[in-house]
Amino acid sequence: MENYLQEHFEVKSKGSSEEVLRRWRKLCGVVKNPKRRFRFIANLSKRIEADAMRRTYQEKLRVAVLVSQAAIQFIQGVTPNEYTVPEEVKAAGFQICADELCSIVEGHDLKKLNSHGGVNGIAEKLSTSITDGLTTDNNFLNRRQEIYGINKFAESKARNFWVFVWEALHDMTLMILGMCAVTSLIVGIAMEGWPKGAHDGLGIVASIFLVVFVTAASDYRQSLQFRDLDKEKKKIVIQITRDGHRQKMSIYDLLPGDIVHLSIGDLVPADGLFVSGFSLLIDESSLTGESEPVMVSTDNPFLLSGTKVQDGSCKMIVTTVGMRTQWGELMATLSEGGDDETPLQVKLNGVATIIGKIGLFFAIVTFAVLVNGLFSRKWQKGTHWYWSGEEAMELLEYFAVAVTIVVVAVPEGLPLAVTLSLAFAMKKMMNDKALVRHLAACETMGSVTSICSDKTGTLTNNRMTVVKSCICMNVKEVRRPADTSSLCSGIPDSALKLLLRSIFNNTGGEIVINEEGKHEILGTPTETAILEFGLSLGGDFQAERQASKVIKVEPFNSEKKQMGVVLELPDGGRQAHCKGASEIVLAACDKVINSNGEVVPLEAASVYQLKVIIEQFASEALRTLCLAYMELENDFSLDVPIPVAGYTCIGIVGIKDPVRLGVKESVATCRSAGITVRMVTGDNINTAKAIARECGILTDDGIAIEGSEFREKKLEELNELIPKIQVMARSSPLDKHMLVKHLRTTFNEVVAVTGDGTNDAPALHEADIGLAMGIAGTEVAKESADVIILDDNFSTIVTVARWGRSVYINIQKFVQFQLTVNVVALIVNFSSACLTGSASLTAVQLLWVNMIMDTLGALALATEPPTDELMKRSPVGRKGKFISNIMWRNILGQSFYQLVVIWFLQAKGKAIFVLEDPVSDLTLNTLIFNSFVFCQIFNEISSRNMDEIDVFKGILGNYVFVGVITCTAIFQFIIIEYLGTFANTTPLTFTQWFFSVCIGFLGMPVAAALKMIPV
Repeated sequence: MENYLQEHFEVKSKGSSEEVLRRWRKLCGVVKNPKRRFRFIANLSKRIEADAMRRTYQEKLRVAVLVSQAAIQFIQGVTPNEYTVPEEVKAAGFQICADELCSIVEGHDLKKLNSHGGVNGIAEKLSTSITDGLTTDNNFLNRRQEIYGINKFAESKARNFWVFVWEALHDMTLMILGMCAVTSLIVGIAMEGWPKGAHDGLGIVASIFLVVFVTAASDYRQSLQFRDLDKEKKKIVIQITRDGHRQKMSIYDLLPGDIVHLSIGDLVPADGLFVSGFSLLIDESSLTGESEPVMVSTDNPFLLSGTKVQDGSCKMIVTTVGMRTQWGELMATLSEGGDDETPLQVKLNGVATIIGKIGLFFAIVTFAVLVNGLFSRKWQKGTHWYWSGEEAMELLEYFAVAVTIVVVAVPEGLPLAVTLSLAFAMKKMMNDKALVRHLAACETMGSVTSICSDKTGTLTNNRMTVVKSCICMNVKEVRRPADTSSLCSGIPDSALKLLLRSIFNNTGGEIVINEEGKHEILGTPTETAILEFGLSLGGDFQAERQASKVIKVEPFNSEKKQMGVVLELPDGGRQAHCKGASEIVLAACDKVINSNGEVVPLEAASVYQLKVIIEQFASEALRTLCLAYMELENDFSLDVPIPVAGYTCIGIVGIKDPVRLGVKESVATCRSAGITVRMVTGDNINTAKAIARECGILTDDGIAIEGSEFREKKLEELNELIPKIQVMARSSPLDKHMLVKHLRTTFNEVVAVTGDGTNDAPALHEADIGLAMGIAGTEVAKESADVIILDDNFSTIVTVARWGRSVYINIQKFVQFQLTVNVVALIVNFSSACLTGSASLTAVQLLWVNMIMDTLGALALATEPPTDELMKRSPVGRKGKFISNIMWRNILGQSFYQLVVIWFLQAKGKAIFVLEDPVSDLTLNTLIFNSFVFCQIFNEISSRNMDEIDVFKGILGNYVFVGVITCTAIFQFIIIEYLGTFANTTPLTFTQWFFSVCIGFLGMPVAAALKMIPV
């Protein structure tokens, strides 16, 4: 079976081709209810529709750009068409309508933009300020919303409970049984009158409705969980300016006229126009399919919703929102495309298909045997040409039994149990600060064998402070609270002036006045730490920014490991300032500021001294950054890159970022679980080694290596080196991608990778599980990830691994339980039909058994919470069998026990219980049915742990499991004692009840004995 599943029902955890997704759907031959079975899989037709939309828009945009470029040549000489402002727009206080704004940005229409006065003219007509943004007057915001709409795309309407009831009724076998019930009612009432003749038919109808309502309730609950998770996935916050204050806001609250601040890794939240910024490169591939990034500037100011900032930063004015944008229309279609189905969903669809075909075969044979028995009896009596109403009812009952065997035999609940377990786990993980973006991630995380983790913010707190500095070759400790006079002592005024200019101008951060009138530092933790250091030196951010004009910016990225700016000074001169990884920036310096504030050549002795200081800082687990500057010619062209050599070293700072609490214990947990943890960081190798030792990642037999050394190794060397690597420092995104690829392909490991930057996207895609940081991560990284770690904590990653293992094990438990019920129910009815000419279990009874093993069984076993013991096992890995030898041992052993006791009851039951009255057959069948159900109840308890004898550990902590078992037992009692007329049962004596329960209970010692058999 495992080989067949791997050949025909094998999909990747992410990135499966459309051909593969279509192939397994075609192989699912026996499907009772396609609406339910395929509810939580990708809608391929909607995806094709979205791709067609993308291609259409790509062509429209290409034409618009060409027309725009041609129009530029004639703008000066052509009088633009007069634009008339609609009355309702005027009445609301605006001078331009939504359609006009849409046509300007989508059409890349520079001519039309200029006719409205350019970006400033658009801002004026939208009644906004490009410096202070919108005013927060609620009436004005409401009017704006009425005219221009909201920044949300249309979503499919939430389905209510009755829709799920309707879909559950689409089950083919239930519909056939319904027809049987109606026929039974008509024939029964015609023969025996009301109400006696209606009992059999009403019993089937009641059972069908019970199955339908319980199934619908379970499905509806799942849909609510998924809807809650979808809301969490869509929470995206952006920086805007309103009322002159910088603030964070949900992208769904944006309105035309808002001023939005974008930086590397951000998603463009709405259509808009470029106001100001530097080196802005936009990736439009998600919208147009074009892989080449677009340079956006005042000459090409158009920004489209859904595109990504690949490089640079800018300020934009929002013009068009929501469904008026192309992205809104595309997302409305894509949202209906759904998630790819998970490997386990597909695999269990394969299991359901195989067993369904076997069940269908047995159902046909059972029906043939029963009908043959009936015809044989009639032939012997010579009445084969005459049919009484009772015989017609008997034939109908045989058909109903055959159909019900199909109901029980086709385990539709298997793939749906995966969804139930995943929905439960995803909801719980959300509470544990992990947001799962793709269903398959839950499963795959349980098989992870290697985790490649960032250092900053994941293993450390991401709360940075400058604790040491080396300015003008003098090393000082920076104490808290900082004393400005002691910090500045020993730093010449000229050097201090240069240092503050470098700190406050060469930064991706900002110091702003918040709504409370207080100073607030915005930016990454590293930028925040350096800006705080500048303030503690007595610097004034606003004064420095006004004194010098930033005329060129090259933002920080993880490949260059540095950032730079070009400043125009008050005296007209120009300076380039550089900041970044100490060794890299220091290597670009040929001069240094000495203790007298003089610029002197950087000699070998000084280089050695500075390198020793860097190593000393790094060995204390400090992150080191070097600040440098150079004088430029006044005619320096802004079109050429900032120079990479010839700098003067101003100083070095050491930044402390403490290790998170609990990280060391989490790394130890991973090691005991067979998961290798590797640190992959852009930091100095000594800093990385110090932190790795503190976390317990770097051991005596492990290797720490720099990215530059790693990428130069030959393939044979890599194969020998990679298993020993525990730390990779000064790594580029390409190094991380290369390491992950080798681990996955050469060593067949299941790899989880953390990432927070835009450049981490390739590694996140390449990994089996991409883990993005919720706080420090960019929107591009989050979009590429499978799981978002909301608190950026390594311990949360371990929690995700624990839940992943729990999901995998829970589904295995349910599969073991359901296959046991399948095997026994099939063989019991088939053998009974062959040996006695009648079925032991009736249609109503089989429907109840189906509900026990399907919806209720999934609810009980697929929602078990994780235990600490899960992290003491070895990981399943990439090639682990889903239906393991342990499961086969338990399934076959338990099935054998149940079949033996049921056959024993069929053969000797009447003699043991002295059943000689007219209803002895009914009593015996009731006893068999009751024993069979209690076998399943106790087998469900035994299935809680597949390889350990103690199955009661923690059982009372799982209220769902206890509730399901209790309800099943109570309802079984009601069926036997009070619903016999409908369920073809008769009340049992105390002795018979005791015997039934004991038969079921004895399955537990049998299960315990089976677990002692090695496999």
